[in-house]
Amino acid sequence: MRLSSLVLPLLCLMPGLAFSAELNGAEMSLLWGLPFAAILLSIATFPLFLPHVWHHHFGKITAFWTLLFLLPFIATFGFSAGLSTVVHALVGEYIPFIILLLALYTISGGILLSGNLHGSPKTNTAILSIGTVLASIMGTTGAAMLLIRPLLRANDNRKHRVHVVIFFIFLVANIGGGLTPLGDPPLFLGFLKGVDFMWTVKHMLPPVLISSVILLVLFYFLDCYFYSKEDELEPIDPTPDSPTKIYGKFNFLLLACVVGAVLMSGLWKPGVSFDIYGTPYELQNLTRDLILLGLTIVSLKMTPQQVRAGNEFNWDPILEVGKLFLGIFITIAPVLAILRAGEAGHFAPLISLVHDTAGDPINARYFWMTGLLSAFLDNAPTYLVFFNMAGGDAQALMSGPLFHTLLAISMGSVFMGALSYIGNAPNFMVKSIAEQRKVAMPSFFGYMLWSFGILGPLFVLHTFIFFIWQWL
Repeated sequence: MRLSSLVLPLLCLMPGLAFSAELNGAEMSLLWGLPFAAILLSIATFPLFLPHVWHHHFGKITAFWTLLFLLPFIATFGFSAGLSTVVHALVGEYIPFIILLLALYTISGGILLSGNLHGSPKTNTAILSIGTVLASIMGTTGAAMLLIRPLLRANDNRKHRVHVVIFFIFLVANIGGGLTPLGDPPLFLGFLKGVDFMWTVKHMLPPVLISSVILLVLFYFLDCYFYSKEDELEPIDPTPDSPTKIYGKFNFLLLACVVGAVLMSGLWKPGVSFDIYGTPYELQNLTRDLILLGLTIVSLKMTPQQVRAGNEFNWDPILEVGKLFLGIFITIAPVLAILRAGEAGHFAPLISLVHDTAGDPINARYFWMTGLLSAFLDNAPTYLVFFNMAGGDAQALMSGPLFHTLLAISMGSVFMGALSYIGNAPNFMVKSIAEQRKVAMPSFFGYMLWSFGILGPLFVLHTFIFFIWQWL
């Protein structure tokens, strides 16, 4: 899962980039996008094939690719353009994103569910249902880290557990986060680009609800099948059933405050901004970020250390995401400039694949292309690329003929992150934790037999319901 993906959410180069007027994407070579592609490929492949090297040197690898872009860029377009790129990446996208991620990660890490439940089909389905709902409130990473250990403890006396973890990845680590911009990084990127908070809640509800109901029903009957086997339960339960208790409950209140702060930044428009080398930092966003930092500090101060120890809380995921996304935000600049050039740029063949001869978007292709790239690269930058390919204007995408295009991009990036271990940050984290608890998780390609076999037909159904039926 490349922790990076965890919260790897946010790469939104905005049209207001200080030098964008001088940077003509129509005249830029695709070579400028190679460092960006190299970072994404490094994120996708190093943890699988060179995990030791990646674990110890991911920051250096990311810095290498970033400098490989930035130094020639400065030499070609000037120091001012290079500085504008870095400032915009920091102020316009990176700081808001990493602060939100930090707040959600820290606050959710202060909630501990102790005790042990009995891993029956009803209990497991209930845990998956709760996690699916929580994913859109505290983020897929927060919900996954809160519930995966209790779920594994509840089932540690069962012979068949792999399917429990796989459906957990489907629902809690991915699809459940599709309901709000807090749930999954791509949607928060869209929020920063101007997509209304409630647009996501309203229009992602039907596909999230359909997916959740189908998968939960399928899981229940599959779990009943395994649970009914005579040799399913071990003679001795390693962790006998015991009453459950929630510690750090006040952090739920802090999570509610996080939601309120994000909503405030989308609704309150005082018209005040601070210009930082060409990048506007609006008062509502500054206020939101300060509130989120304050909530993070309150959670750290008020949560007992033994609660965080019970969650095996540490800062490694945030540090990894922080380093990776800084490089991504910087190196994506020329990619978005070329995309903004439309058919005049070198991405014209790619654009033609998702548009018809009249230039109108083919939404079913947007859904599948966004999704498949999200599954094997990272869903946050993939969302950004296709958002810009569709025009990059949030107001135009939220209504009118482009409405289903934005829906296709949103659904593809969130849902299809579940197709591989590296599609979304929590996927690989959940796999690692499960393997630590002696669950024989499938290989990279073995997992895809599960994901494509179960999710593939579901996504075909979504294609028909949301992107073909309305045209019939």
